[in-house]
Amino acid sequence: MHSRPADHHRYLDVEKARIGIVGTGFIAMGLCLALRSSPDLLLTRVLTRRPVDSVGSMAEYGLTNSLEEFLSSCDLVVECSGDIVHGSEVVNAAQLRGLPVVTMATEFHVTVGSYFADRGILTEAEGDQPGALALLHEEVVQMGFKPLVYGNMKGFLNHDPKDAEMDFWAEKNGISRSQVVSFTDGTKMQFEQALVANGLGAGIYQRAMIGPQNMELEAAGSFLGAKAKEFGGPISDYVLNGKLAPGVFIVGEHPTERPEVLRYLKLGDGPYYTLLRPYHLCHLEVPRTIRRILRGEPILLNNGSRPTVHVVAVAKRDLPAGHVIDTAIGGMDLRGEAVTIAETPDAVALGLLKKAQLKHSISKGQVVAFADVDIPDSLAKTAWLSVREAAAASVPVLAV
Repeated sequence: MHSRPADHHRYLDVEKARIGIVGTGFIAMGLCLALRSSPDLLLTRVLTRRPVDSVGSMAEYGLTNSLEEFLSSCDLVVECSGDIVHGSEVVNAAQLRGLPVVTMATEFHVTVGSYFADRGILTEAEGDQPGALALLHEEVVQMGFKPLVYGNMKGFLNHDPKDAEMDFWAEKNGISRSQVVSFTDGTKMQFEQALVANGLGAGIYQRAMIGPQNMELEAAGSFLGAKAKEFGGPISDYVLNGKLAPGVFIVGEHPTERPEVLRYLKLGDGPYYTLLRPYHLCHLEVPRTIRRILRGEPILLNNGSRPTVHVVAVAKRDLPAGHVIDTAIGGMDLRGEAVTIAETPDAVALGLLKKAQLKHSISKGQVVAFADVDIPDSLAKTAWLSVREAAAASVPVLAV
């Protein structure tokens, strides 16, 4: 097993810590711009698999196709490529060098992150909902609250979006089509809340979670708080309401503070109190997590070595035997649902299915089983099989 680097605090001894970014998408570009004016963080290389001369918008940021050159030039790696297979290779190589890794890669964590969780410093960043919830968790626990619900606020959901709509919104928002699809059909949110469940020690009340619709936040918080008490522990869930801010919330109890004081502090009548963080600012928040790790503080959030929740693939349409799944996350063939690993031992992780070929025909609404597909060999596949085997045996994932 690889231990954490003994000389981790050396990064504080240099004028600027050297940061390498993996990927050239929306998050990577935004982070490049954010680091350009940083007084203490120096962007040294951006790792891409695209031809370097084809990424003209990022030519000034030290683009390279060489993993060796990339790793040799940085003190900390930020993985935001959006590709689980590629991300696994980069994270593995970084950990073998003792480099800490900060990610904006929820799907990576839920699919294979437990394989890497104890091999080195690996954390999701602030900026997306999981990191925002982990940060809010720290704050509410320090104030004496006992969390019951870790909540995501989603404004729109369509399990079966149309091609033309997705093309329109991708162009309008300047992000990839697959991102738009995964946001729209709920896949990204299912991954986010699975990571929150695993990383913060919660469960899910039911397959795909509850997701109360069109309720005011306080009412939804009370409803979900009661469900968590019925469940017997904290749950990860969401609220669907287009009028709510694009942020996160935690519903909790306070075992010691007087109800009249909490009422005076505008938290309502209880017994369940909803604390809101009404924003998440993507790449603008990532440098805060980078600095957290460089200071030697504990990680913010990862999938842990004993996950209980994962995201399975649900067919959006009938798919014939022999069909190759071009895009798994954010494609028109499949969408994701959070489920407990124990209750779905034969289901394959959605995050592995890019370029996988179906052995059997799949009906609309069917959950894809491991026996239904041929999955290309990769470190990611090996990692997922290790996590799956360890989860089935209820033992920690061992690094090899």
